[in-house]
Amino acid sequence: MIDMSSVLLAEDNPADVYLIREALKEHGVECDIRVASDGKEVLGLIEDEETGIAADDLRLIILDLNLPRHDGIEILERLKESTRLAHVPVVVLTSSDSPQDKLVATHLGARRYLRKPSSLEQFLGLGLIFKEMVEGVSARGASHED
Repeated sequence: MIDMSSVLLAEDNPADVYLIREALKEHGVECDIRVASDGKEVLGLIEDEETGIAADDLRLIILDLNLPRHDGIEILERLKESTRLAHVPVVVLTSSDSPQDKLVATHLGARRYLRKPSSLEQFLGLGLIFKEMVEGVSARGASHED
């Protein structure tokens, strides 16, 4: 069980938010999940030290690239510049299969680049990757990784 940790989920699709929550629950990850549905909200949470998310508790950022009001690439750029959050692993979970998106995302520090799966079983399986990232273990063998 993971206690006293936070996961920032940057996702604008309520169905995907639900599936990610279920995937974390399926693999026993108990954490505070902060959901931001657009890029402006994400930037507020990561840049405002007083009202944003506590850097010491943040264990993982799950980031969709296709967010309204600041996309995931811009968020990755800001994270790369942040001394406060440089230690937090970022998993890009997106519908984009663009090689350019993957190249830019990994160059900007994303630890994993995963395409959103098409089946429920595969989506729930992502919880293991997230669990390993939250626990600080190198997640290996991910299906759907480009």
